[in-house]
Amino acid sequence: MKFHLEAFDPSTKARAGRIETDHGTIQTPIFMPVGTAGSVKAVHQRELKDDVKAQIILGNTYHLYLRPGLDIIQKAGGLHGFNGWDRPILTDSGGYQVYSLAGTGRKINESGVAFKSHIDGSVHTFTPERVMDIQRVIGADIIMAFDECTPYPCDYGYARSSMEMTHRWLERCCVRFDSTDSVYTHRQALFPIVQGSVYKDLRRQSAETIASFEREGNAIGGLSVGEPAEIMYELTEDVCDILPKDKPRYLMGVGTPANLLECIALGVDMFDCVMPTRNARNGMIFTTEGTINIRNEKWKDDLSPIDKNLGGYVSTFYSKAYLRHLIRSDEMLGAQIASVHNLTFYLWLVGQAREQIVAGNFLSWKKGIEKKLMQRL
Repeated sequence: MKFHLEAFDPSTKARAGRIETDHGTIQTPIFMPVGTAGSVKAVHQRELKDDVKAQIILGNTYHLYLRPGLDIIQKAGGLHGFNGWDRPILTDSGGYQVYSLAGTGRKINESGVAFKSHIDGSVHTFTPERVMDIQRVIGADIIMAFDECTPYPCDYGYARSSMEMTHRWLERCCVRFDSTDSVYTHRQALFPIVQGSVYKDLRRQSAETIASFEREGNAIGGLSVGEPAEIMYELTEDVCDILPKDKPRYLMGVGTPANLLECIALGVDMFDCVMPTRNARNGMIFTTEGTINIRNEKWKDDLSPIDKNLGGYVSTFYSKAYLRHLIRSDEMLGAQIASVHNLTFYLWLVGQAREQIVAGNFLSWKKGIEKKLMQRL
């Protein structure tokens, strides 16, 4: 994997770049649709390409390991062959899912994590080495190191010991990754993850530690787990100031359109979040003029396009009234239309941000569009 920086905004820390992988080029800043089980919910691969214009999608190690399992994924030639997506893929290591399994008998120690499947209650163990092996079989272009995502709030002592263990796990991940080959013909890159909860000194220490491993890119984890946005922004800025400028920076699990714009301004290059598709299924529609609750009565007879400014078949062909009817009727097509539209909006937003960074107008553009995006229509 190679990363090329192409432009910097003169008034912020925003930058535009290009990530080259064996499955194609990713232009940054970028938003990555979440396909946890190898599928972005309610969205066909063709729609991801033609309407959404996704350049990279996510899969999840924990979920894919449990179902459908590694045997069938390997028989298919990896996740690319299994789901038919021929562009780059990133896989999360399962660390966040381990975090979410608190209270289910999950056990964390130096060796790794023992947990029960949410599907059938069977017991499994993830170690740093095992997670590397699993992600080799899944075959994502970018894979994540195994880490522990601490909850919020979290006391300082636990945050420090967890961070230190995450760093030791990272060393084991790197040893295993570097001593094994890709299962398929394409190459893979390993990203470490910054942890440290909401404590500035721990975050800085973690950023310095993972930067010392000199991997192809770096991720910022453990944020957007309930802490105030102001704290997330402050910690993100601190970490971005430490992480290498010549490597892509990935802020995991973030977030709202406003979160994306603010963190792009702080120097983040890559984002993912379930918000656009999850909110779509509940009737929250992001548009270039503001946010719509499509269930509201005011859209009942509005026959105008969902978003005439956005482009793309779904956003310009279907009306707000029709989408409201589908969502309120619990028709599957409503979730599909809304999901494709919201993802199209997210990819449009980061694409516009990139254009403005290249043009040197990012800050003024950001201020203007933020006012629109904050409107509830």
